[in-house]
Amino acid sequence: MCTLTHLFLPAGTPANHTCAMHLSPRHEPSPPNQSTRPPLFQVVPAGIAFFHIKETATGRVRGFREDHNQACALARSLEARIELLA
Repeated sequence: MCTLTHLFLPAGTPANHTCAMHLSPRHEPSPPNQSTRPPLFQVVPAGIAFFHIKETATGRVRGFREDHNQACALARSLEARIELLA
């Protein structure tokens, strides 16, 4: 969390004083997903506020939702079920 304290200099600090901001290791961004396997399901728009969950291997629609977040949750759920069966 940045408190912007690095923007304010104590009284008596020269105007030409430069500050450096250092980040601790816990503030470094996490590495991107290392998975090389493509997703098994894809959420695609299918109209106004309507989304299909398509199986990427066959192109068949496996589900649908009106909310994008719910469509993504269903795609993750379907993928988890397939991974459990394998």
